[in-house]
Parts: sequence; C-alpha cells; structure tokens
Amino acid sequence: MSKDAQPPTPPAKKTLIQEFFEFLKTFGVIGLAIAFVIGAAASKLVTALVTDIVNPLVGLFLPAGDLKAMSVNATSVVGSGAISEFKYGDLIANIIDFLIIAFIVFIAYKQLSKHKLLEDKTKPA
Repeated sequence: MSKDAQPPTPPAKKTLIQEFFEFLKTFGVIGLAIAFVIGAAASKLVTALVTDIVNPLVGLFLPAGDLKAMSVNATSVVGSGAISEFKYGDLIANIIDFLIIAFIVFIAYKQLSKHKLLEDKTKPA
C-alpha cells in the first residue's frame, strides 16, 4: 500500500428512519397497507349490504322474517335436558357475505390483470 492510498471509507451510517423507508420501498409494504385498508372498508360495505339489504329481502320469504333469526333448537338427551340453539341463518348470511367479497376480489383481479397493473401468476411466463 502506498503512502497516499486511503483505506476505503465505510458507507454512511443510515438513521433508523432511513432504513425503515428503504425497507418499505423494497418490500412494497405501502401498497400492501393501502390494499389492506381498502379491503377492510370494502368488507364493511359488503357486510352492511348483506345485513341491511339482502337479509331483509330474503326475510320477506321466510316465516321467521329475518335470515339471521333462522335457527333450530335441540334438547340434550343426556342429563339436564339443556337446549342448544343452532343459528344456521347467521351462517348462511356470513356465507353470502363471503361470496360477495370473493366475487369483488375476483373482478378487481381481472380488471387489474386486463390493464397490466398486476402480474398474472396463472399464465406461464
């Protein structure tokens, strides 16, 4: 090593905030966070749609008058004769809620793929 040669300088020390923002950029966490917030809001809207519109419409054709109120009671044959209530109407309402959300996600995926805003992992490269 000659006299004039300087040892390589170490990279500049990054602050915690700089490292954090580099992490967010590298892993696309901001996009994921935005998608999560939008998804949560959309889920609330769909749940409100099912609770406030679909259930009362279906309830018009049900003897109970409300989809979520549909249930069946079973009496225990062992011991005390306790009664258990199976709320299958609530389960049906939640299945409808899930299917609507899944359909919305499917439509969003199709549109994003169509406009090349999302890489389609189902097609061979």
